Amino acid sequence: MPIPLPEILRQMPVPPPGPVVVAMSGGVDSSVTAALLKAWGYEIQGVMLKLWTEPGREHQNRCCTLGAQILARQVAKKLAIPFTVLDVREAFYRSVVQYFLEGHRQGITPNPCLVCNREIRWGLLWAYAQRQGARALATGHYARILRTPEGPALLRGIDPVKDQSYVLSRLSQDQLNHTLLPLGFLTKAEVRQWAKRWGLPVARQHESQDLCFLGQEDYRAFLRRHAPETLRPGPILNLRGEVLGTHQGLALYTLGQRRGLGIARGAPLYVVHKDPEHQALIVGSQRDRYRQHLVAREAHWLTPLPPRAPFWAEVQIRYTAPAQPALVVPGTKATFAVHFQKPVADPTPGQVAVVYQGERCIGSGIIEAAPPPG
Repeated sequence: MPIPLPEILRQMPVPPPGPVVVAMSGGVDSSVTAALLKAWGYEIQGVMLKLWTEPGREHQNRCCTLGAQILARQVAKKLAIPFTVLDVREAFYRSVVQYFLEGHRQGITPNPCLVCNREIRWGLLWAYAQRQGARALATGHYARILRTPEGPALLRGIDPVKDQSYVLSRLSQDQLNHTLLPLGFLTKAEVRQWAKRWGLPVARQHESQDLCFLGQEDYRAFLRRHAPETLRPGPILNLRGEVLGTHQGLALYTLGQRRGLGIARGAPLYVVHKDPEHQALIVGSQRDRYRQHLVAREAHWLTPLPPRAPFWAEVQIRYTAPAQPALVVPGTKATFAVHFQKPVADPTPGQVAVVYQGERCIGSGIIEAAPPPG
């Protein structure tokens, strides 16, 4: 099937020619990725990952239901490419679901999607792709990879609303070096237009940003079934240490939360800190939500050498937050400190602080718990 190629993609740098495995989910993004590479002349194979779903709730999974498999197979048939389903349920549960549960047991808010990308998509799927003789792995993420003499550089996608460089920030340079991300050069609207133009059956497919293994429900219900020990009640304290009420489990609350605290005072109160050691939930005013400093552990740098001296950059503390100017100070034992020009709201332990210089992602780290304000 002849498919015209968007002109802008002719500028995209690519690795040496060879077979490519495309991670397909049955959604519009991965389907258009496969179509683009097919049009580019690549020999491609579509692979869907069958991920773990809670027994009895398989139909609720966000990304690998029977319906999603049917759609992906229809796209593969239209593109005349081979398609297979790779069962990684056991490894996904060990690497991703357990990481999610353990984080909540520690009183933090983990981001399992970044672990899934590193360990499952660019781990198990890439290992499978190599066994098939593939030279590269392609996904439908909205980010760009620039190949430089010093190694691959991870850049933001050109669509600022859909940019997903944040969730790829924990990949290694070796993983980036064999990766193709054609959608980083397109907007979401353009992707849907190309899907419609090519007659792909997923052109109007809805998408979800929720955790795939949670299905349609809130994460709190999942924790009640799989980690009930995270739901031990404890005191709600103000910043003076006064008891204002009782919470039902630290994992049920998020930093910045105002509603559902079960306490009433003259001025609005927000969750500003969690104290797992004392099983206490700390609340304060709107102003108390803001911090000007944080420390990140497990520093991961996408530069030829880890930085040693302080430098100015922009730091993004959650997927949906804008990056903010900050002084980044590398520390010992794979840590770095961040000193923001202006205080930022709700830096959340367990989430990822991603460091940018302009469009380029140069590293990331896991946000550590900070003492309560005041």
